[in-house]
Amino acid sequence: MTDAVGSIDTPDAQDEALESKKKARKGGKRAKKGPLKRLATFYRQIIAELRKVVWPTRNQLTSYTTVVIFFVAIMIALVTVIDYGLNHAAKYVFG
Repeated sequence: MTDAVGSIDTPDAQDEALESKKKARKGGKRAKKGPLKRLATFYRQIIAELRKVVWPTRNQLTSYTTVVIFFVAIMIALVTVIDYGLNHAAKYVFG
C-alpha cells in the first residue's frame, strides 16, 4: 500500500518496545540527586543564563522608557477620542 503525502504512519512493534523502555527508566542522573541539590543546580543555571543577558545602558534604558511612555500616552488619547465619539453617537442615536 502506498502512503499519501502527509499521511501519518502507525508505529511498528519495535518502536513501541523502545518507547516502553524509555518510559520505564527513571530520570537518570536527576533521580540520584536530592531535592536540595536539584534546587542549587536550578539556581546556578538561572545565574548562568542571567550572565548571558545583554543589559541595556542607562542611556538606552532612558530612551526605551521615553518611547514606551510616549506610545502609551498616544494610545490613551486615541482611546479617549474614540470613546468620546462613540458616546456622542450613542446619545444621538438613542436620544
